[in-house]
Amino acid sequence: MNILLLGYGKMGRAIEQVALEREHQIAGRINEDNYTDLENLEPDDVDVVIEFSSPESAVDNISYCLKRGWPIVCGTTGWLSHRAEVEALCHETKGAFFYASNYSIGVNLFFRLNKTLARFMRNYPSYHVSMTEIHHTEKKDAPSGTAITLAEGILEQLPAKHRWVSNETGSSPENAGDDTIEIESLREGNVPGTHTIRYESDVDRIEITHQAHSRQGFAIGAVVAAEWLAGKEGVFGMDDLLGQ
Repeated sequence: MNILLLGYGKMGRAIEQVALEREHQIAGRINEDNYTDLENLEPDDVDVVIEFSSPESAVDNISYCLKRGWPIVCGTTGWLSHRAEVEALCHETKGAFFYASNYSIGVNLFFRLNKTLARFMRNYPSYHVSMTEIHHTEKKDAPSGTAITLAEGILEQLPAKHRWVSNETGSSPENAGDDTIEIESLREGNVPGTHTIRYESDVDRIEITHQAHSRQGFAIGAVVAAEWLAGKEGVFGMDDLLGQ
């Protein structure tokens, strides 16, 4: 399979290594320095695109690929206010689009654990829920897409919670109310990603944490998603890939 890497930073290079180990070919390595090289690629040169770029570039990148008929796996976060228009374009072009806020199998199991714990906590309002996410200093969006997915999972299960706030957005946790999930975003060194959910009362604390040791798990998941997407039409995510 010929894979185009759209975004060639640390994640792009990790994905390239996994793709080559799985006997795929790299159709191109595109970043902001050689973006015009996209025009030199013919439609048949690319079987699937894996896109890990930046929040500012993602929508244009996805749109370009869908219009050229290239299936695209996207791992960029921070652009989801445009998700409806991207999905509409996918259907209009009869294309294939796969998005996940996190491609790690472990994280996707953690998403399910998070929802289960939130469901257990419905009847215990004395526990206050909050979250901390830690990533490397080069990560451009905050809170992380994974943190937002976790927060949305809690909101689905806890009727008393209506919104999340972050120390990195306009809504400060200092102004949070009882109906709010507070997200603290920290940027430290070369941390691939750590997410902790905590429920705290006056007498104790319950915590669950997922800590990535490297980018390898994300890269493997992205390549497996690209393999799975081949020959399909529509909008997909990790639940489709995992069959749950």
